[in-house]
Amino acid sequence: MIVKPIFSSFAILLAGMITGLGAVVYVSLVKGNPILVSALPFVLAMLLMLVLDKRKLFFLILFFRASGDLAFESSKFASGIGIGGLINALIILIALLFVLEQPSGLSRRIVSIWGPVLLVALAAIPHAPELKDAIRVFLALVSYCAIFTIAFYVVRSKADFERCITVILLSSLIPTLYAFVDIAQHAGMVSGNDFRLQSTFTHPNILAFYLVLNISLLLYRLKTTMINASQAWRWPLWIYMFLLLGLLLLTQTRSAWFGCLVIFAIYGLVFERKYLVYLLLLPMLALLIPSVRDRLLDLGSGNEYVQYAKLNSFAWRQLIWKASLEWMDWSNAVFGYGLNAFKHYSTIFFPLAGGIPRGAHNTYVQWYFETGMIGVLSSIWMYVRLFFTLKLGAKEDQLGTLIVITLLIEYLFFAFSDNMLDYLAFNWYYWFFVGAACALALIPKAELQPELKAGPAVPRSRLSQEPA
Repeated sequence: MIVKPIFSSFAILLAGMITGLGAVVYVSLVKGNPILVSALPFVLAMLLMLVLDKRKLFFLILFFRASGDLAFESSKFASGIGIGGLINALIILIALLFVLEQPSGLSRRIVSIWGPVLLVALAAIPHAPELKDAIRVFLALVSYCAIFTIAFYVVRSKADFERCITVILLSSLIPTLYAFVDIAQHAGMVSGNDFRLQSTFTHPNILAFYLVLNISLLLYRLKTTMINASQAWRWPLWIYMFLLLGLLLLTQTRSAWFGCLVIFAIYGLVFERKYLVYLLLLPMLALLIPSVRDRLLDLGSGNEYVQYAKLNSFAWRQLIWKASLEWMDWSNAVFGYGLNAFKHYSTIFFPLAGGIPRGAHNTYVQWYFETGMIGVLSSIWMYVRLFFTLKLGAKEDQLGTLIVITLLIEYLFFAFSDNMLDYLAFNWYYWFFVGAACALALIPKAELQPELKAGPAVPRSRLSQEPA
């Protein structure tokens, strides 16, 4: 009887000694970096929370992830791995713990959607020109799959799905507040075409696509669970939506502007035609803003490459796409040059690279260049499976299904002009929402808990079960 307390005391003492020694080693490894040193207590707290409640830890990470890019960029070890990389590994670990705890939750549907893409990416590592960067890209893809998989374990009812949307929306609060800091720091440039809002993200485009996702979810929330709520609850959401629309304009991301218009246009065509009238008025008002007008007019000039001439962004993109495909050898058309090979070889085939590795700014060109035709076929299979999975939920939640399928198509549209695979923070939220929508679509109606009911704008009927 006395042995057990002594053993417990010894275990606590040993754990304290290991933690203390680990802290000393950690501080020496980060060479006294104040950001990394101050992050140590948070890392230890996350590990403790992982043991106690991995679901709450996941939602906590998701709440803060949109606010962390700038801090993560300045908190890297000498090897290039930082707090952001550790959190990515933690997300993958959480997904593995969910699967190990309940293997049946990893359905054939998840494996069939992500399996081929991840196998192709894994096969593209050995022949990549830079092994370290190829592994980094692969782990990013694995983290997207992990986020998608976790959604199937946390969404067991309509209420769970709504809770996921709430977490995504709440994650936008800190980036929205910090946007005003970003604007204040560039006060003299906001009215011109030189300023592009990026808030807590590392690039304006990432913020723009993240805002489109949140604006879409606000529209969904206002037209479903909030449809019968009092104006005191609805007006704050409308005001917040218009604020996000204003921030979206300041990102100067044209593809995101178009994607946002498409969301409202489709909603207007299917549900409320008056929104089509609003859409005719809003672009005209937006054109009164000089920076918006100049950004759109920029596409009309600088479309031809002449020595010393300044190209607009789209013409620059066309030039690098053409250069990469002309340089690519047909012997690599099947399996490509390996993950992250486009940036590596861009200094060779692109005349305007200036010795700096350049991204493709086109996910299709990049994926074909790096994984070949087999990679293209695997991604086509992935999105076909996603489309038919999401379609299963159309009868039960017409508006939700419409929005998520529209976002799915818009992601493919954004991929035409951006390095979407590199936008990790946005991809986490995007794939979590898509995974949550897929999980909800596959839950039979008999198992759904009727805690929440959508408004009259969204017809509801029986959910179809997943086909064998």
